[in-house]
Amino acid sequence: MTLDILTHDALAPLRHGFFTRKGGASSGIFSGLNCGFGSSDQSEAVAMNRARAAAALDLPPQMLVGAHQIHSADVVTVSAPLESMPRADALVTRTPGLALTVLTADCQSVLFADAEAGVIGAAHAGWRGALQGVLEATLEAMERLGARRGQIAAVIGPCISQRAYEVGPEFLDAFLAEDDRYGRFFANGEGDRYLFDLPGFGLFRLREAGVGCAEWTRHCTYGDPGRFYSYRRSVHQQEADYGRLISAIRL
Repeated sequence: MTLDILTHDALAPLRHGFFTRKGGASSGIFSGLNCGFGSSDQSEAVAMNRARAAAALDLPPQMLVGAHQIHSADVVTVSAPLESMPRADALVTRTPGLALTVLTADCQSVLFADAEAGVIGAAHAGWRGALQGVLEATLEAMERLGARRGQIAAVIGPCISQRAYEVGPEFLDAFLAEDDRYGRFFANGEGDRYLFDLPGFGLFRLREAGVGCAEWTRHCTYGDPGRFYSYRRSVHQQEADYGRLISAIRL
């Protein structure tokens, strides 16, 4: 099956993609393009899937650079393939031939580019990382490599949308403790529950930070099981594990 890859004009002309689950070698609950070695999927299938994603970017698999994601605001600057994955949630580079990658299954994958300066970034931004400032930290790291904030385009890939993201009152309290304005990203749900707008919050943080362009692909991972993996959907369906989507950008 052919790979199904989402792209965005804001990141052109750089090669990039928010890969869906279609076109992969995994089977069962991982059926499709599961690119997460951290899952319980067969490692051979994951390696094959990653090779297919790399080939779509015209690169060998070893040029896919990623991090051991820990829901932090930590950013790593890379200039060559990594021998081991750093514990971080964002990567930046100005080295041609490297693809920066993020794995997600409801969290935001955010790809950044200042095409004129030749600097790119990729961030994993769940609610915790976004609240802690991983998006702003990525921009700062890109600026240290020569990017200009007003020239940077940032695109949020498929992630869980507000209608599917139910949270408790303590979640809302954590956001309001940071900034009263964050209440706008919560809608009333059933009983004492709220619905949180993760991509809306990400766009707000990016635009407040002064990027030249901030967009979301407007795809919900939870609501489209044929195209996307979803951690929350796997929990609701009482599945033992879940696949990981890969997003990547290269110079």
